Amino acid sequence: MSTTASPAHWSRHLAPGTSPDDVDLTGEGSLPAAWSARWRAAPSSRVLRDRDGTWATGAELLETTATVAGRLFAVGARPGDRVLISGVASNALVSAHCAALRAGLVVVPVNPAASRRELESVIEDARPAVAVVGPEQLAGWAAEIDPELVVTPPEVPLADGPVPDLDAAAATDPGLLMYTSGTTGTPKGAELSHRNLLAGAHSVRIAWGWTPEDQLILCLPLCHVHGLGIGLHGALLSGGSALLFERFEPETVLDATEHGATMFFGVPTMYERLAGAPGLVRLGALRLCVSGSAPLPADLHRRIELGSGQVVLERYGMTETLLLVSNPLRGERRPGTVGFPLPGVDLRLDEETGEILVAGPSVFSGYRGLPEVNEVVFSDGWFRTGDIGEVDDGYLRIVGRAKELIITGGYNVYPREVEDVLRAFPLVRDAAVVGTPSSEWGETVTAFVEAPEALDIDALCAYARDELAPYKRPRVVYRVEELPRNLLGKVVKERLAPPEENPDEHPG
Repeated sequence: MSTTASPAHWSRHLAPGTSPDDVDLTGEGSLPAAWSARWRAAPSSRVLRDRDGTWATGAELLETTATVAGRLFAVGARPGDRVLISGVASNALVSAHCAALRAGLVVVPVNPAASRRELESVIEDARPAVAVVGPEQLAGWAAEIDPELVVTPPEVPLADGPVPDLDAAAATDPGLLMYTSGTTGTPKGAELSHRNLLAGAHSVRIAWGWTPEDQLILCLPLCHVHGLGIGLHGALLSGGSALLFERFEPETVLDATEHGATMFFGVPTMYERLAGAPGLVRLGALRLCVSGSAPLPADLHRRIELGSGQVVLERYGMTETLLLVSNPLRGERRPGTVGFPLPGVDLRLDEETGEILVAGPSVFSGYRGLPEVNEVVFSDGWFRTGDIGEVDDGYLRIVGRAKELIITGGYNVYPREVEDVLRAFPLVRDAAVVGTPSSEWGETVTAFVEAPEALDIDALCAYARDELAPYKRPRVVYRVEELPRNLLGKVVKERLAPPEENPDEHPG
């Protein structure tokens, strides 16, 4: 099956009467230049609320980011140099991030929960000039890994220096060097230009009707595209504001809905906790709730809607591309789908495999220092996402990862379809399906289900027999207390393994 996204597809995200030709995603040159323009135009506007309730205004951000840029310049950082940034969300961390981009430096976000091995891998590849690091353990490791590296906390309490030229980066200059999550292999550094970042933030601003009146509840970590490249960058570009939180707690989110907040971005595990929280009905007060980074089960989508009236908007994107596809702000939001291509995104499916191929101003130009890999992942200007999709009535559905395809007895099985069936069964909180080696079948469809001991696996297997063709049915089922996940709640299938003592292993 082949389909190519035309302006007719992504014009579904535009206001009535707006032509795709009227949309300019990159005209402001760079994100920091656009932010500075917003802050100058509304110097007294409240932009960021810190964890302690302190607000930073546009004027304060202009001053603070200029000061921090001067300090980074004083220790030798120059345009094009990398600055590693890691820590929990705070006004200081955001100011350091914005200062680095304003100074033409390349930000390298790192998970504050990273191991020493992971940190060492990033430092060896990125060769940063400065590390702005919150966690003391990471700061100590960074100093040991590279004794010449300037290491400073998020407040950047270094000596002041002359303020360099600000907001002068060219559209094609790199802005972020983001390392892939590594759930499908060794992390690679994806270089995102200022043009990519600006186009990506503008596309969601337009599609989601993001305005200066919006206030985003931001509980997501600022080391991934979801929280940083969309949440923070979008809030600053829209001229709106963001409430920063160190971690997600259901009560925190629900309380914020009663104090001016209008938007919340989360991952499925957050929505699962919200669905079970007292006072879920308060979520209905928000203008928009968005889910991403992992599939949102259709049953959970319905539970949120029934409990609060909130119809969660699901979307799809990648580190390498920022956001690509979204259910509509206006119109039907279909559970189990990710919607239509965002403004500026061209999308098609490979005729033979169904792999999703994309192009557009938000798509990166390649991985740092990996020309051989870049030749493989780009095809005639289209980036091969590695995800398999299906299109129905214009809505895109993610079927699974090409690398996760299970071939059993000569048949192709996409794990997502089997996982969706298992998740629909009572007591199953989540499911992960993989192929395990089999001398008879080539691969065996093997399921790991996250569920309490009360789960009736015989009944689950009977249910799967009714819902799936014989070759798709799990032949082995393991019950686990918890599936292994990364920081954003995405299941890391490489870490799936049968429990050492597993009375719940079951031939399906």
